[in-house]
Amino acid sequence: MAELTEWKVPASAQPRAEDYGYDLERALSAIVGLHALIPQDAFTAQTLGTERAGNGVLIGDGLVLTVGYLVTEAETIWLHLYDGRVVPGHALAIDQETGFGLVQVLERMDLPSLPLGNSSAAEVGERVVLGGAGGRTRSVAARIAGKQEFAGYWEYVLDEAIFTYPAHPNWGGTGLISSAGELIGIGSLQLERERGGKNENLNMVIPIDLFKPIRDSLVTFGRADRPVRPWLGLYSTEIEDKVVVVGLAGKGPAARAEIKTGDVIIAVKGEKVSTLAQFYRNVWSLGTAGVEVPLTLYREGVTFDVRVNSSDRVKFLKAPKLH
Repeated sequence: MAELTEWKVPASAQPRAEDYGYDLERALSAIVGLHALIPQDAFTAQTLGTERAGNGVLIGDGLVLTVGYLVTEAETIWLHLYDGRVVPGHALAIDQETGFGLVQVLERMDLPSLPLGNSSAAEVGERVVLGGAGGRTRSVAARIAGKQEFAGYWEYVLDEAIFTYPAHPNWGGTGLISSAGELIGIGSLQLERERGGKNENLNMVIPIDLFKPIRDSLVTFGRADRPVRPWLGLYSTEIEDKVVVVGLAGKGPAARAEIKTGDVIIAVKGEKVSTLAQFYRNVWSLGTAGVEVPLTLYREGVTFDVRVNSSDRVKFLKAPKLH
């Protein structure tokens, strides 16, 4: 198993215990390092890599909550604990809709867990900590910079994501700790924004309120107890109020329908779309995975219609092996 690399957050960005009304060290001891190995022939190996490292948060009952892309199709998971131990874990569930991943720890830990807070109550400007594995020197004293919709190119939308500043340099799976010392989100991405003529980095965090309703079903069944959204297997972006295809998942529904990179998506079932969120929501409104999705495309001066037989994304992924 690989050792976590040695690095530190700049001292000026590290949280100080005296600035918080809870036991900072105890809270940060619930953050673990995560190292996952993925088979070479996995569906996500080319896009996400075969070796992934990040963070996770102990939430009780031997469970570690993290961001899903770290453990998708993982056949081996090692967890680096606050006290220096390294223990094995098992990918219990990945929820494609929210982006959460859940890992079962396979050995006794005797470490504190973080209580789940209320992310909807978190306020812009609130003093928070983005906790990384390794304690205070690998964590960032931050503030909530914004709460707003986020749409990702991989057919993903959050109605209200949390954005924090300054950014954590190893953001994947970090724990967003509220001013009350509770877990209110899991780090997912680093994004860039312009402010005052300068570019600065933010972290996008998945709100913990999205996890609470699905926790039991993820633990019991390995997936959320809700209808499965249709998946097209295409990557898209917004360019001048247009939705443009920038990539395709190999052998996915869109590729089988002969959609091509550079195609502009004009409409879903006759309804025009101009943003990623609108495009995805219109597709999801048609029904569950497997539903036929009528699209209107524009390519090289020609507008035409195609029908895509959607699928369940999970069917393309390797299931985790039981230990």
